[in-house]
Amino acid sequence: MSDKKFSVIIPSYDPDEKLLCVVTGLEELGVDDIIVVNDGSKKECIRYFDEVSERPSVTLITHEKNRGKGAALKTAFKYFLENRKDRAGCVTADGDAQHKPCDIVRCAEEMIGKKDSIILGVRDFSKPDVPARSRTGNRITSFIFKVFVGMKISDTQTGLRAFPMCHIEDMCNIAGDRYEYETNMLLYMKKHSIPYSELTIETVYICENETSHFNPIRDSWRIYKLIFAHFFKYTLSSLLCFAIEQIIQSTVFHFIKDRLTDILSELTAFLPARIISSVANYIINKNLVFETDEKARGTLIRYYILWFIQAGVTMALDVLFTGVLFNINSDLLYTLITVCVKTVIAILSFRIQKDWVFASKNKKTHADI
Repeated sequence: MSDKKFSVIIPSYDPDEKLLCVVTGLEELGVDDIIVVNDGSKKECIRYFDEVSERPSVTLITHEKNRGKGAALKTAFKYFLENRKDRAGCVTADGDAQHKPCDIVRCAEEMIGKKDSIILGVRDFSKPDVPARSRTGNRITSFIFKVFVGMKISDTQTGLRAFPMCHIEDMCNIAGDRYEYETNMLLYMKKHSIPYSELTIETVYICENETSHFNPIRDSWRIYKLIFAHFFKYTLSSLLCFAIEQIIQSTVFHFIKDRLTDILSELTAFLPARIISSVANYIINKNLVFETDEKARGTLIRYYILWFIQAGVTMALDVLFTGVLFNINSDLLYTLITVCVKTVIAILSFRIQKDWVFASKNKKTHADI
């Protein structure tokens, strides 16, 4: 084990004897500082906390009422910052023995070796002993993270994470008190370009993972609404600006249709409507959707570069659909193909705006903390 010291944080709610096994295993590997948080557990579970609190390596912190895993982690992070200033960092782990002590230590050593990187201990979901619910849920969430967030993460819900000292204060200020807090961590890392790497750990499931307190419906909703928040606002912005464009175009066309030819009337109505709607879309996306603090000039140039490219691609596809796909003689299939392509373009545009047009160029450094 590395000569540099680290702490292990274990948030725990209604534990059993497995909590004792985790603490004992860590002590046997030389871990000398374990911060256990009792997150408002039932009275019949208190004896397990009493037992671990007698260990010289353990500091026990108690929440009188259950506040959630995120709140427990933040309580421990704040304690760590105030009382463990000489440590290289800390590792969060679960107390139900799903994280082996050797893997917890490996993540800590990897974190110490890479200094500024957060280490994610990821499970291998391709193994046959992984419960179908866990495998399916992780694949869906990982895919959504890759498409809508732009992060390639093998295990988005891993509780085994190692944090160097330079990032822990930020972890205290991230929103969320329950399982959504761990998702917010990842989104924060993406937004501030915090480096991270994955370390494959042994996958341990006990009794089909029935000891987990994760509620598939309630907690999944809390997680997914965070991931889709920007895309939902982006979609509303697009729909609003489309409505603005249609209203302006219809109004202008109504007043000039008898004074110009049909083509000139449509063109005269179309151009100002498209320009005004694009300006509105830019302002809304910059300030309300992506909430960037970047200077307007740079984002405006990037926005209109994307705008022209997207307009050109859309026109080309419209010509293709009209000239080729329409010959399939199936209105339903034609509509489905058109909707699918337009949806892909919308998602690509969202990602480009999020990661390039309105991306913050200020990376998190030691000076920011």
